[in-house]
Amino acid sequence: MLYTALILGLLGSFHCIGMCGPIAFMLPVDRTNSYKKIAQISAYHLGRLIAYSLMGLFFGLLGKGLYLFGFQQKLSIILGILMIVVVLIPQPIFNRFNFSKPLFGIISKIKSGLGTALKRKSADALLTIGFLNGFLPCGLVYMAIFAAIAMGNVLQGSLYMFVFGIGTIPLMTTVIYFGKFLNTKIKTRIRKAIPVFVVIVGLLFILRGLGLGIPFISPEPVVEMAANQIECH
Repeated sequence: MLYTALILGLLGSFHCIGMCGPIAFMLPVDRTNSYKKIAQISAYHLGRLIAYSLMGLFFGLLGKGLYLFGFQQKLSIILGILMIVVVLIPQPIFNRFNFSKPLFGIISKIKSGLGTALKRKSADALLTIGFLNGFLPCGLVYMAIFAAIAMGNVLQGSLYMFVFGIGTIPLMTTVIYFGKFLNTKIKTRIRKAIPVFVVIVGLLFILRGLGLGIPFISPEPVVEMAANQIECH
C-alpha cells in the first residue's frame, strides 16, 4: 500500500501549492549561491519529512493498538469508507465543521514559530520551517494519516507518512525555484483528479479490510491464514 502514499503525495502536492505555496515563496533561501540554496531547500524538506514521520509514528501506534485488539480489518474498512465520505461531502457542508478548532491554540503557536523562523536564513531555520510546516492543517495530510492508522503498525505508519512526504518534494521544490509555473486551467484539472484518487485509495483500504485473499490488495486475515495452515497439517 506504500505506492498509494507516493501517488497521494505527488497529486496532493498540487493542493499543497495553494496551502503551503505562500510559505515556499517566502523561504529565506540564498538565491545568490546555488549550492547553498539546494542545501537550504533540502533542510526545509527534511523538516517536513521528520514531521510527517513523527505523525505516522504516533498514528501508527494508535493503529497498532487497535490491531492488537483485533480491529485492524474493520478499521481498514471504516477508514476507507471515511476517506470516500470526506471526499464526497459537498465543500460548503464540510466547511461548516471546523475539525481543527480544538487545536487552534497549537496551530497559533505553530504559525507564530513559522513567522519567527522565516525571518532567519540559517540552515536550522529552514529545518524548523519545514518541521512546523508539516504540522499545519491540511486535508491531504489527514487522508495520509487515516491510511497510516489503517496500516496497523508503528513503523509502517511512519514509513507511509514519510513516503507521502517524499511524493510532495518534486513539485514543492519546483515551486520554490520557479514560482507559479502552472496555469490555472491545468491546476484545476489536477485538483479535480485528487478526490478521484482518494476514493480509489479508500476502496483499496476497504478491499484490504475485507480479506478476500487477493495477493497485495486484499490478503487473508492473519488469523485465517494461521487456521488454514493448521488444517493443512
